[in-house]
Amino acid sequence: MNDHFDLIQTASLTEKASLLSEKRNKYVFRVSPRANKIQIKAAIEKLFNKKVVAVNTCNYAGKKKRERRADFGRKAHWKKAIVTLKEGEKIELV
Repeated sequence: MNDHFDLIQTASLTEKASLLSEKRNKYVFRVSPRANKIQIKAAIEKLFNKKVVAVNTCNYAGKKKRERRADFGRKAHWKKAIVTLKEGEKIELV
């Protein structure tokens, strides 16, 4: 779990996330559900060589999904991290 590549799974490239990055210098990542804010901050600083000011996280429960018969399955639980960078720094995701 200490590997930085295991903590940060993907970057979110939604419309809302791109507006946050343009106007407020905040970037949205999908991270490991076991990662805490300190680990996320260290991983972003190590992977992108940027100074992180704040990290906000939010846990999401996986939705129930109906399978072929009457059985119900569930999508995986996941965690989102919103990372605020120091003034003047940017991450080029695309």
